[in-house]
Amino acid sequence: MSRLIVAKVGSSTLMGENNELDLAFVRSLCAQICELRRRGDRVVLVSSGAAAVGRSILGFSERPSDIPTLQACAAAGQTSLIERYAEVLADDGVACGQVLLTRGDVVDRTGYLNARNTFECLLELGVVPIVNENDTVSVREFSFGDNDMLGAIVASLIDADLYVILSDIDGLYTANPDTHPDARLLERVERVDAEVVAMAGGVGSTFGTGGMATKVRAGRAMIAAGIPMVICRGRGGGALVNAVDGTGRSTRFEGPAGSGHEQARKLWIGLAGVSRGSVTVDRGATKALEQGGASLLPVGITSVEGDFDKGDVVSVLDPDGRLIARGVTRYSSEDLWKVHGLRLDVIARFFPDRADCPAIHRDELLVF
Repeated sequence: MSRLIVAKVGSSTLMGENNELDLAFVRSLCAQICELRRRGDRVVLVSSGAAAVGRSILGFSERPSDIPTLQACAAAGQTSLIERYAEVLADDGVACGQVLLTRGDVVDRTGYLNARNTFECLLELGVVPIVNENDTVSVREFSFGDNDMLGAIVASLIDADLYVILSDIDGLYTANPDTHPDARLLERVERVDAEVVAMAGGVGSTFGTGGMATKVRAGRAMIAAGIPMVICRGRGGGALVNAVDGTGRSTRFEGPAGSGHEQARKLWIGLAGVSRGSVTVDRGATKALEQGGASLLPVGITSVEGDFDKGDVVSVLDPDGRLIARGVTRYSSEDLWKVHGLRLDVIARFFPDRADCPAIHRDELLVF
């Protein structure tokens, strides 16, 4: 049966010891993509590396700290990177297509559908889409932040069967294996809780912007989407094929057997939507959202942060500041400040039209 696979490769895996693009690895990765295609699978590649390749081309020995120079490196490197992929894939008779995205391209419903239609057309034509964030024009507000989450958004956008992150580590360990020799590799994660987040640790390499923490966030999103996600060491022999086959050392993020997944609209809201602010909820509301599938009522909100309007996407934080959900608010921040902590029957005395209006309806709320 044909499967739709999204594979993401990071800069630290793509770059060789001489701080230049490792062409041998690119050839190996492309050969695995072609092998999967021969089996009947379809593959979308989310590739970091443009800025890292550009640094090499432009002669920077260290990662620049200012945004214009980083964007210049991305512009210089993206052309070279996609050319290498195109050349190697062409040797096997396979065409590729470049897809550059910002969060602004998928944050509105029209852009979301247009992006999905483009992917579907490329795949129907037998083309391998190669995706990266459009770093040359993206601004902080519409940045994905890291390609681990970009890959998760693409996977949910096209309803992939599997999302594979080719990393520079075997997967998620119980502690940092570089400093804790007794650290154990977790082979499966069914729920991303505070303990799992703590295991993820800190930042990534000198090339990339992510780390295990960003991969765990992506795993949380994929569990919500009902799409299995695998983290494995990308430079292992046949790593991508092994991940698809379920072999080799890796960590697989997947909900318990029989668990459902969220609707496409909820995924769009929670993953692609730009959060305009946040609300903190009490423990009772946390339990109702996480376990009861409830809407968020104003009575459960303890504080409001940011300046947002009715219809904006906001983040929902538990009392410990942990992100537990995102959704479309039915109040502006100004109005929510007035009514937070109040029951609906009390609110109705001052706002009769809000007598039955939750802060966020469960149909527009993605709980992680």
